[in-house]
Amino acid sequence: MKELTSTKDYIASLELLRVADIARALEKPLLIKGEPGTGKTMLAQAVAESLGLELIVWNIKSTTKAQDGLYVYDTVARLYDSQFGESGVSDIKKYIKLGKMGEAFQSEKQVVLLIDEIDKADLEFPNDLLWELDRMEFYIPETKETVRAKHRPIVIITSNAEKELPDAFLRRCIFHYIAFPDAPMMERIVRAHYPDLDKRLLDQALEQFYCLRDRDLKKKPSTSELLDWVQALSIGGVDPKLLRSTLPFAGILLKKTEDMDAVQRQR
Repeated sequence: MKELTSTKDYIASLELLRVADIARALEKPLLIKGEPGTGKTMLAQAVAESLGLELIVWNIKSTTKAQDGLYVYDTVARLYDSQFGESGVSDIKKYIKLGKMGEAFQSEKQVVLLIDEIDKADLEFPNDLLWELDRMEFYIPETKETVRAKHRPIVIITSNAEKELPDAFLRRCIFHYIAFPDAPMMERIVRAHYPDLDKRLLDQALEQFYCLRDRDLKKKPSTSELLDWVQALSIGGVDPKLLRSTLPFAGILLKKTEDMDAVQRQR
């Protein structure tokens, strides 16, 4: 995969795989912070691939609770089965479904567990996982069982720095910040996606892109938005010379009205 290869080159250039090895040796979660599009998620994929391990991804949302990653007790299904005379309703284990962390704990082989975008959840979410991350176990009161990790997973946690994480949680992690890619590295990333893109178009697009990022914007454009933008420029047949004085398809890069107004005023 060209995309993965490019991202691996980026990771290697920042020695992130080495940091991951240290976190693994110390048996601590690796917390990766950085803007969207800096390769945080791809790090977990690269680590899993380099070690030949399965990758389990727990995507965090604003409504996610810590227990969601451990297990879910499907009381609705049990009630439904009891009403319709299904056999085995007394066996609560039938209605316990492990979450992503539970799956990682119960795997017969060591896995890489990615807890992706932890800062999207409630502020207390990270602290609610401290026991499980420290002890590598959790208790299911419905069945009076303790689930212990058969093999300690390699835990990689990503954060987009949307909010500060609790100190108690940070103390238990190995921390690494990924800086936003510079222009030469960004060119390699774009080329991995669009190898046949006109060089003049890419050069002018990158110049405009980094000029925007240097401005005081509410939301700076990210890598994914740049990729969408250069594709739109190519499909639209935009002359590279026009990018020196205009910003075609600006809505792909700028997502805030005040940012759009500020850029238009300065042109």
